[in-house]
This record gives sequence, C-alpha cells and structure tokens, in this order.
Amino acid sequence: MTGVQTCALPISGEIIESETSANYIKTQLEAAKDITQINVYINSYGGEVKEGLGIYNLLKRNAAQKTVYIDGFACSVASVIAMAGDKVVMGTNTLMMIHHAAMGCYGNAEELRKSANDVEVIDSASCSSYLAKAGDKLTAETLKQLLDGQTWLNAEQCLQYGLCDEITGKEDTTIAAAKQRFKTAMKFEIEQHEPTLKVPPELIVQKTNAERLMMIFTNKNSEV
Repeated sequence: MTGVQTCALPISGEIIESETSANYIKTQLEAAKDITQINVYINSYGGEVKEGLGIYNLLKRNAAQKTVYIDGFACSVASVIAMAGDKVVMGTNTLMMIHHAAMGCYGNAEELRKSANDVEVIDSASCSSYLAKAGDKLTAETLKQLLDGQTWLNAEQCLQYGLCDEITGKEDTTIAAAKQRFKTAMKFEIEQHEPTLKVPPELIVQKTNAERLMMIFTNKNSEV
C-alpha cells in the first residue's frame, strides 16, 4: 500500500511518481472531488512512515465514507493506513502486524541519543491511530505490549481489539443458531399435527398369511 514518493527508471532516468505515495493519493482525491464513498484495498508489508501517515491523514480529512478492505496483509504502516477507515473489513485468513517505528542512525553518543528520542516521537504519532480507531477495546498498556512483540494479529484478534469492524466469510453464529431453532420447531409442529404412519391391521394379517403360505410351500418342497 505504501511506498516511496518517486522512483527513477533504470534506463531512461525518467522520474515517475509511485501510485502508493501520499502525493499520488492526494492528487486522486482532489480529482474525485464530491465522492461519497472511498474503498481502500490493502495487501502490503508496509513502507515509509512519512508516506503512510500522509495517506492516513488524507483519508481522515476526506468527508466521504471510507471502507478499508484488508485482502491479505496489513503490516507496519499499512496497518496505520487501515485505521483511517470508518469501517475496516478483514477476511478470515487475513493478518495485521503492528510494531514500533524503526530507523537507522549513525553518529556520536549525543546524536544516537537524539535519534532514539526522535524515533519515540515518531512512534507515538503513528501508533496513536490504533487507539483512536479501537476506542475502549484497546488500552495504551495492551497496545504497548503488542507493539513490543511485533505482533501478528489474525482477524478475530483485530475484531477483539477494535482494529477491524467486520470479518467476511465467517458465518454469523446468531443466524446459524436461529436456523437450527427454526428447524427444530418445524419438526415439532409436523410431529404434532401429522400422526405417525402405521401399517393397517388388515395388511399386517395379509402379510402374516403370506408368510405362512411361504412356509407351507417351503416345507412341501423340502418333503419332495
């Protein structure tokens, strides 16, 4: 979902804009203008925090209803983008991975300490989106534990923590239970209003006589 803002073609040196950059998404949203529904499809290992936060805020500012579909993976900052959805939909076999922001650094002790402080600020900014989406389903303490563990979350766990709103392909247990109750009730009604089928007595006698005749015939044959 997220990527660098621009890249260069290896032969011509032509600069092209990534279709997963914040600037590209901004251009598309501006061109769409009065749209009322935005569908976002995510299957990504993540990318640059700068681009991801830009896309997140572009979506959040847009007045349209936003539905995010996680089609495979929503990892790292791609999961942050997902939090911009008014409705986040996951498949039963899809995954989300969340972790603290990371960066590379080089320098003396003071520069390294500053880099550590900087990445904590960046991390706080990006991860606040999880709490904003989850509401009271996820505490800051639990979120920290999940981020510390670089945690992979399945759809059920995301639903539990408020990071998604719906799981597609999952049978509604309430509906299934209602169907079973209906079948049981219908069976009971049928049994109450329709008498149990029984073989008429005269047919039972006929059957018994037939059996007797068969026995006589068998005995005669055995005597011969």
